[in-house]
Amino acid sequence: MSEERSNERTSLLEFPCDFPLKIMGNNHPEMASTIAAVVITHAPDFDEATIELRESSKGNYLSLTCTVRATSQNQLDDLYRALTSHPMVKVVL
Repeated sequence: MSEERSNERTSLLEFPCDFPLKIMGNNHPEMASTIAAVVITHAPDFDEATIELRESSKGNYLSLTCTVRATSQNQLDDLYRALTSHPMVKVVL
């Protein structure tokens, strides 16, 4: 195997592409705006108005779906790390 090929990172995605992220955490009044700020840091063209919100049946948790225009695997990796390390976030899918 050539050195170039062994250093190549494979991705099943073709960039740019629309990529939905599902972010879940405790239901907090500022959850959507806080998460939007994190997403915009990594995807500046993200429109906060496109966030889809869903509360859990008892209202304790909130799920946000943020669809970003991903330009690279590195961008998605950085965004995923920023979201998973945020104190308001429990799970990112």
